Amino acid sequence: MDTGKMKYRDNFKENYAEVNGIRLHYVSVGEGKLILFLHGFPEFWAEWENQLIEFGKDHQATAIDLPGYNLSSKPTELARYSLGNIVEDVNALVRHLGHKRFILVGHDWGGVVAWFFAIRHPDLLDKLIIINSPHPAIFAREMLNNAAQRDASQYMLLFRDPAAEKILSDNNYAVLLQLFSEGENQWKMSDMERERYIEAWSRPGALTGGLNYYRASQVYPPGSAKEENSLREITKLPHDIFAVKVPTLLIWGEQDMVFSKENLTGLNEYVQDLTIVRIPDGSHWVIKQQPERVSSLIREFIENRNKA
Repeated sequence: MDTGKMKYRDNFKENYAEVNGIRLHYVSVGEGKLILFLHGFPEFWAEWENQLIEFGKDHQATAIDLPGYNLSSKPTELARYSLGNIVEDVNALVRHLGHKRFILVGHDWGGVVAWFFAIRHPDLLDKLIIINSPHPAIFAREMLNNAAQRDASQYMLLFRDPAAEKILSDNNYAVLLQLFSEGENQWKMSDMERERYIEAWSRPGALTGGLNYYRASQVYPPGSAKEENSLREITKLPHDIFAVKVPTLLIWGEQDMVFSKENLTGLNEYVQDLTIVRIPDGSHWVIKQQPERVSSLIREFIENRNKA
């Protein structure tokens, strides 16, 4: 098992699943009902280390490396990174783990995958928890109509560029490390965490794998009338196509420099059973900044719903 230099806590169990022609790496703690965590860019399973410790007390808490990242397979075909394919990879992993229903938690790109999973497979989910990741239809709306969101999303054009790998990896991944540290409310990495992230990014193909989510996406700042029309067509689709019929908690760090607060406007038109908790001093990296707060909100949502 190729774990490189990365160290694991004694009660963390890592493994691999062969699903849909690829190999997914995952780490689990505990037993019981499955609660599955999906990371964003440029992270990997360890984004959720604090939550694995907390929810491993009474669940099978599992965090995966999404396809393209760290120790999971890194397909070379760009089409392999479509959201439909990633959703079915997650679905296959859940079946591999032997669960019929589960709780799904996602942040950033992991949140996008989680939104689409809930839209496509509501019958498989008991709860959905999203952290700083906009609903796909609303994000398309904001990208089309909100100049502030388009400005904040200009980085997506860099990430789609063929030169992105070199730019992001130069000077020992200085640009990626800066993403975590900009602004007074950002996450301050420890030296050990920095080493682990650089190790994950340095694996052959891993940086390209993460960037391919942006390159395969249909939603990004438009640079032409054709691209604007593509976004407009998404916003015209019936709400039912993007409906979420699973009890949903959205945790939103309001100091997010990536996603504007307007992404919360009108969300109840797509999500039938919605709870929104805003964290005024939380950034896009609120999971790492305030792990106890995030875990407490997730647990309260799960336990209250279980009593209902």
